[in-house]
Amino acid sequence: MLLTVPLLSKASLFGSLINKCRQAGIASLSVTTREASSTVRTTLEEKVGLPPRPKKPLTPFFRFMREQREKTKANNPHFSTREIVREMSQRWSEADEVTRNRLQDEFKRELQNFVEAKAKYEATMTDTQRAELKLLKDEIQEAKERRMMRKRIIMLGRPKRPASAFLRFLVQERTNAPQTANQTYREWQAKCAEKWSRLSDKEKQPFLEETRREITVYK
Repeated sequence: MLLTVPLLSKASLFGSLINKCRQAGIASLSVTTREASSTVRTTLEEKVGLPPRPKKPLTPFFRFMREQREKTKANNPHFSTREIVREMSQRWSEADEVTRNRLQDEFKRELQNFVEAKAKYEATMTDTQRAELKLLKDEIQEAKERRMMRKRIIMLGRPKRPASAFLRFLVQERTNAPQTANQTYREWQAKCAEKWSRLSDKEKQPFLEETRREITVYK
């Protein structure tokens, strides 16, 4: 079967490879980390009263890496995780057909078992459980997209929206009429808001004009 994958840069492809190695238990992980990872993987199913979902078997490539990891690490005790992955990737590219065929056959057998187990697992799910599980997954995906958007905004240097005229007035009042020791910030702000409401349009004009100028630059 011919598999196609999207083209990635060497850096992103190698980083993805290391992450997959960690997920497959190939990279060195502490017991605590593994337990925490396991909890995360089963949380959604547990919340809707389901047992853990059947796990998809490792591909031939990752089976090879799992077999070679300890040997590679023993022969290169000072290698980092990245260097170990690079070494095992090189060995995989040089592996003979016998090894590749053996791992491919193991993968096919386990994949067939996985397909059957998955079908039985999904057959036990009620419509309510499916709906609840989908809702939880959607919420997680939305949260992930929001985090990615925040990171992109920071990375791209999105400009900050200018302060409103009232906030500019508050900044001025911190100097002209600062908060006293007997006042809470809320009390001081309420007093400033009351003072702002009593200002004439002419007195508010400088604050409004400054905000308008900065909004033009911001847009």
